[in-house]
Amino acid sequence: MPASSNFQQAIREAQSSALVGPNVVNKALPYVGGGMVLTAGGVIGGLTLMASSPALFMPLFWVALIGNFVLFFVAQNVAMKGNNSTALPLLTAYSLITGFTLSGIVSQAMLMAGLANPQNPYAGVMPVGVAALATGVTFVMASFFGRRMSDNMGQALSGVVGLGIIGLLIAMVVQLIGAAFTGGQFGGGTFGLMIAGFGTVLFVGAAFVDFYTMPRTYSDDQYLAGALGMYLTYINLFIFILRLIIALNGGGRRD
Repeated sequence: MPASSNFQQAIREAQSSALVGPNVVNKALPYVGGGMVLTAGGVIGGLTLMASSPALFMPLFWVALIGNFVLFFVAQNVAMKGNNSTALPLLTAYSLITGFTLSGIVSQAMLMAGLANPQNPYAGVMPVGVAALATGVTFVMASFFGRRMSDNMGQALSGVVGLGIIGLLIAMVVQLIGAAFTGGQFGGGTFGLMIAGFGTVLFVGAAFVDFYTMPRTYSDDQYLAGALGMYLTYINLFIFILRLIIALNGGGRRD
C-alpha cells in the first residue's frame, strides 16, 4: 500500500508539473466574460448607428476592422509579456471594436430570420438568442469536460482542431475567390452551408481544447493572453452559428 500510494503521488506530481499556469484558467474567465459583455455593447452600438446613420456606418466599419486587426497583435504582444495593466485597456477597446464589426453579420442574421418568418414579430431576435445560448451551453460543457481531459485525448483533439482550422481557412479563401469570379453565387448555397456547419463544429472542439491547453501554455501572470485566446474561440463560435442560421434561412442563395 505505501508503495502504491507513493506511485500515485508521483503520477499526480508529474501531471501538475506539466502545467505552466495551474490557476490561469480561473484567473482568465472573468475577463472572458467581461469581454463578451463589452462585445455585446459594441454590437448594440453598431446596430444603432446602422439604423440612425447608415451612410456613416460603412466608413467607420472599415476603419474599425483595420484598427481591430492592428490592436489584436499589439494587445496580444503586451499580454504575453504579462504586462496586464497595459494589456487590460487594450483588450477592453478590442472587445468593443470587435462588437462593432460584428454588427453587420448580426443585422444580416436578424434580417434573414425576419424574412423567413414574417408572421413572428420576434423572429429577427431569435438567431442572436440561439447563437448566444448555444455559445453559453458550449462554454459550460467545455469548462466541465475540458478540464478533465486526459493528455492523450487533449493532445489528439488539439491536433484535429489545428488541422481543421487550416482546412477552414483554405475553404474560406476558396469561397472568397469563387464568389469574386461568379458574382457572389459561389459564396452561398450548399458550399456556404458546409463551411458554416464545419466552422461551428470546429470551434465547439476548440472550446474544449482551450481548457486543456491554457494551463499548459500560459503562466498564471499571462491570464489576459489566455483570456484573449479563449475569447476569440467563443466569438468565432458565435459568428459561425450565425452564419449557419443565415445559410439555413437562405442567405446568399441566388434564384
